[in-house]
Formats: sequence, structure tokens, C-alpha cells
Amino acid sequence: MVEIIDETNSWPDLDSLEKVLNHYLVDLSIEQDVTVVLCDDDFIRELNLEHRGLDEATDVLSYPLHEPDDVNMPVVSHLGDIFISVDTAAAQAKDHQLSVTQEVLTLAAHGLTHLRGFDHPTEEAWHPFHEAQKHVLRLAGDL
Repeated sequence: MVEIIDETNSWPDLDSLEKVLNHYLVDLSIEQDVTVVLCDDDFIRELNLEHRGLDEATDVLSYPLHEPDDVNMPVVSHLGDIFISVDTAAAQAKDHQLSVTQEVLTLAAHGLTHLRGFDHPTEEAWHPFHEAQKHVLRLAGDL
């Protein structure tokens, strides 16, 4: 189940986001919970500085409960947390010719792909991220 926390207190329809993302989890056969936090550039910039040493805002940050190479970790009900800057999403939506909602959904899918243990150090490694983003947009169009 996806829980969305709106730290901006400005998102117009959290239920629609949750509905699409919950369908996405079902499609992926993920039974663990995920938290998505909608925040602003200032908040995500602080997280980015604290955890990655980068003093800049970013679009999405993912925090898995454990890393894929952690051994002997018990299966837990929470997969991890995803932080999305609504400010950056709004700016990127224009560049990507998407609505802000669509951009937030693609960022959530991107973050979830990281939570599943994927990274994108090479061009080829981006493939699961692009597929995830297309998948969640198809779901949004169907619901």
C-alpha cells in the first residue's frame, strides 16, 4: 500500500495519486508498503545535502529500508520512502510536456525502481526506469 504525505499542503488530489501508485504496486507484485512524501525544493535540498553531500535541490530521493546486498535481512512490511520535490516536478513537467501530476507519478515510479534495488550508472541501466515511468503513465490514463 502507498501512503502519500503532502508536506506542501497544496496537492489537490492525493487519492488519485495513491490509486495509480497502488495499482502499480499490484502490477509489480509488491506487497510491501511505500511512503511517498511530497515536499518543496528547500526540504529536498536539505536531504540531498545531508545524505548525498550535494547542496542542491533534486527531483526525487529514495530511501530503501535495506539495501539489496544486505544479507539475512528479514522481510518487512515497509519497502522504503520516496521524497519528491513538487517544485522541481512542476518545472520538469513543462520540459517533458507532462502535467505536474504525470511528472510526480513518473518520479514516484523512478523512486520505486530504486527501492527495488535498481540504479542507473550506465545508459543501459536506465531501461527499467524508463519502463517503470511508461507503465505508471499508462495506468494513470486507464484509471
